[in-house]
Amino acid sequence: METKPLISPQELANLLEQNSVVVLDTRAPEEYAAAHIPQAVNLREIFTYLATSTPEGLNSMRSQFTELLGAAGISGTEHIIIYEDALNTGYGQSCRGYFLLRYFGCPRVSVLHGGYQAWLAAGLPTTTEIPATEKKSFVTHEIDSSIMVTTVEMLQALDNPAIVKLDVRDADEWRGESSSPYGVDFCPRKGRIPGAVWIEWYRMMESDAKTPMFRPTHEILEICREVGITPDSTVYVYCFKGSRASNTLIALKEAGIKDVRNYFASWNEWSRDPSLPIETGEPSQSKIPTQV
Repeated sequence: METKPLISPQELANLLEQNSVVVLDTRAPEEYAAAHIPQAVNLREIFTYLATSTPEGLNSMRSQFTELLGAAGISGTEHIIIYEDALNTGYGQSCRGYFLLRYFGCPRVSVLHGGYQAWLAAGLPTTTEIPATEKKSFVTHEIDSSIMVTTVEMLQALDNPAIVKLDVRDADEWRGESSSPYGVDFCPRKGRIPGAVWIEWYRMMESDAKTPMFRPTHEILEICREVGITPDSTVYVYCFKGSRASNTLIALKEAGIKDVRNYFASWNEWSRDPSLPIETGEPSQSKIPTQV
């Protein structure tokens, strides 16, 4: 049976009773220590690791996560559930974990829809107990390169109008006022990938919900149409380090847009190569969707 990318708190609670899942908490260690979902293991590196998309960089990422995941007691064959605090406050970190594990070839990976806050809202138990883990040999199965975009591939796509280059960063990054959430000048250059269109990643979630969840399919497709994305589009999505882009990737795929790929190294890599072109200044109005 196909594993759903998104599962509800009650579905996770049922799976925990059956001892049939591994749960990864991507929050900061101090948040995890204060309270977490029972049986969850903290793996902050899912969010903090900064990747490059060269062959050497991707091999290094694979090697490091093979060690980290194995040390966390994960072989890669389990049903792995990943959660963050809330979908709209953690820059898509649980979705980043989903993307990474799927890229590594793990067949059964899900995100807790609504995150830890949805778990609390459902009245489900928490703990401060740290589970004992037995080190395992994490095996990266066949790498799924169909969901990953490298810098070389993004550069090649600039002159291809059939590929939508989708920037989902926060507004100040899109306008070139800040280089990243890590700081205005964290990256050496500010701006955008040429020809990109923009949908701020927050828009994929219901803004008025007490516990933010992804919008219904018809609303996501309506937002996508504003920038020319249809279910038949090929979309290369990017942000600063592939995290918010992973959140958007799940939202678009769940809405039926099948060919969505993540430029995982994103602006953190693109901005550091002065030979790569960027756009600066005020974006053209045609690339700015009406916010809803």
